[in-house]
Amino acid sequence: MTTQHYTTMASSSSSSPLSIFFSLLFFSAAVSAVKLSLSPFSHLDGDYSLSSGDPYPFLSRLATASVARSRFLKNPNSKHSSSSSAVSASAAAVKPPLAARSYGGYSVSLSFGKPPQTLPFVFDTGSSLVWFPCTSRYLCSDCLFSNVDPNQIPRFIPKNSTTTRIIGCQSPKCKLLFGPSVKCQRCGPNTQNCTEACPPYIIQYGLGSTAGILLSETLDFTDLAVPDFLVGCSILSTRQPEGIAGFGRGPESLPAQMGLKRFSYCLVSRRFDDTAVTSDLVLETGSGSKKTPGLIYTPFRKNPNVSNVAFQDYYYVNLRRIYVGGKRVKIPYEFLAPGSDGNGGSIVDSGSTFTFLERPVYDLVAKEFETQMGNYSRDTRIEKLTGLGPCFNISGDESVTVPDLVFEFKGGAQMKLPVSNFFSFVGSSDNVCLTVVSETTVNPTGVRSGPAIIVGSFQQQNYQVEFDLENERFGFMKKRCNS
Repeated sequence: MTTQHYTTMASSSSSSPLSIFFSLLFFSAAVSAVKLSLSPFSHLDGDYSLSSGDPYPFLSRLATASVARSRFLKNPNSKHSSSSSAVSASAAAVKPPLAARSYGGYSVSLSFGKPPQTLPFVFDTGSSLVWFPCTSRYLCSDCLFSNVDPNQIPRFIPKNSTTTRIIGCQSPKCKLLFGPSVKCQRCGPNTQNCTEACPPYIIQYGLGSTAGILLSETLDFTDLAVPDFLVGCSILSTRQPEGIAGFGRGPESLPAQMGLKRFSYCLVSRRFDDTAVTSDLVLETGSGSKKTPGLIYTPFRKNPNVSNVAFQDYYYVNLRRIYVGGKRVKIPYEFLAPGSDGNGGSIVDSGSTFTFLERPVYDLVAKEFETQMGNYSRDTRIEKLTGLGPCFNISGDESVTVPDLVFEFKGGAQMKLPVSNFFSFVGSSDNVCLTVVSETTVNPTGVRSGPAIIVGSFQQQNYQVEFDLENERFGFMKKRCNS
């Protein structure tokens, strides 16, 4: 979801898990055209409208969350990490199920421990730590937004697993999160077999946060077990309805710990409900340099600012051009590619709901849509209510012509978005909005930070998407994911 920042809490005077758990309990915690018919749409074909009832507060919350997430992705605290050898796995591929959730993200089911305990996790390519709600004392503040009773959130119970181990302060796995200079207050430089636990962590994700301790556990799949997997045992969270499965580029991420060569997914279209329809998240450990049939590829790129390690967690792609209705939007190069300071460029983030465009980019795209949809009046009232835009009043028309939106990447790979991936009816058939977000105003300081464009999950619906880690490339093709 986010780039995260990690903060250590003061080391407990005792390394026992209960003392650490209790200390945590008291811690305060984004003229080619398509015609959009106004008749009802099938959910399986991609629903252009949203759930019934008053959609404005709901959309506003999702838009606010997307903008808040962009702030943390754009302004992360640098985290230091040491290299680690990946866990080798014998199976060629495993396929845990991936499902849409009402909170605006996608959830993957993973099993930890012996015997296995299966829990849902937010699928997040913008962060790296994997953590779950942990122990019967787990608390979640302000979680009612997700229509989930906080008391009913599934929890991992360490005492019910025979493979649970607390990570020691001098363990290399502790240093993955806190760096080589992690403070072990009761372990001297020459102390051997020190039993002090790794310090508790605090992570912030946009509007939410979590705090806990690090464990070593077994990650269990039907045909594969990954022992000694680093996972966070969170005791206290805010606005986190599920744990998070970090699929970023950090050494503590699930792909790094499993030694994945690639992973891929196909996000089912949704109406922000907890649909029972799932698709596969494919995790491949076997080497394979061949391209997947049907996919078009563009290379990943590295952020040149190596001093900010958090930027290295992101999957940067070479977005070169944006077209609206066949017309190229003239976006300054400084926004399309990260400079020596690390600012600018585009990332792909499954944890962001709506695609984020930095304000100057958003204004250019919005202006082009407004120009090409000049037959319709712009509805600023709906924009203020939802946080989306531009929005247009189309009352009285049986159909509306919407310009195409196309992302073109290095190498000529074009992502021509289905209209359901970038426009939605809002409230009724009288209003339609572009489902992208931006900051309310241009940064008054003029100082930019982090990625300028964040491609969110709403724009990735009904695409087969592949992160080819072995060959450092991003692949995609249109596909009906619900079938």
